[in-house]
Amino acid sequence: MGLAALVAAVALAVTPVSFVQSHAANGAFAEPAGTSDALLTSWAVLGLHAAGATAPGSLDYLRSQEGSLTSPTDVALVALAEQALGYRNDTLLARLVPQASGRIGPTLNSTYWGVLAVGRASPATRRYLLAHQARSGGFAWGVGGQPDSNDTAAALQALRVARVRGAPVTRAVRFLRGFQNRDGGFELTHGRGSDAQSTAWAIQGFVAAGVRLPRSAFAYLARLRRPDGSYRYSAKYVTTPVWVTSQVLAALAKKPFPLGGA
Repeated sequence: MGLAALVAAVALAVTPVSFVQSHAANGAFAEPAGTSDALLTSWAVLGLHAAGATAPGSLDYLRSQEGSLTSPTDVALVALAEQALGYRNDTLLARLVPQASGRIGPTLNSTYWGVLAVGRASPATRRYLLAHQARSGGFAWGVGGQPDSNDTAAALQALRVARVRGAPVTRAVRFLRGFQNRDGGFELTHGRGSDAQSTAWAIQGFVAAGVRLPRSAFAYLARLRRPDGSYRYSAKYVTTPVWVTSQVLAALAKKPFPLGGA
């Protein structure tokens, strides 16, 4: 094999999946030179599962970390990852029971995540979500907050689970499209600039809504791919590559949350 062919073969072998998988030890994932934790492991599991790849040992690791989870969003994220690994954790899901208002946890964001993890929405939660859609069509992190692209994308995925269709979804999609920049990427808030994670979230939101996907968003992500298989956070910055790459994997697979079991 010539040098050019060898270089090409190595390039093909280095993929986003192999990059993420290379940062696991006994099922626990960590950033380069970082320490493992349940949340990053959950993101890695979700990205790998969406891509059709495995995460050996991760279910045992996540089960061992359940006692350290404090916030409803953390509980929901780990529960989602465990479901992707084939285990529906009713004990964790019992911590995501909605209040009388329909809210799950302290915020709108925790409600989106709760719906995704539980896999359904009570009538009260469905009403709660729709009541807090802004006039612009977007959704915010918390009540009274400014709607942003990431929370709107998460809400679109929760609305899909809640079986909401029609005008609320159309309005949210229109709002989300307003965060795409000329480079094809999406930004979290206006003026912040495009980043890989916001772009990945937007793609998942559009998939959940069943609408046309912007091809330029995939082109933007392709430009952020690095030789080691990871993705840059943005054109300017490289940070938390395992987390970023894991989120991009789900978008490239065109799969919204929840992903379903193994």
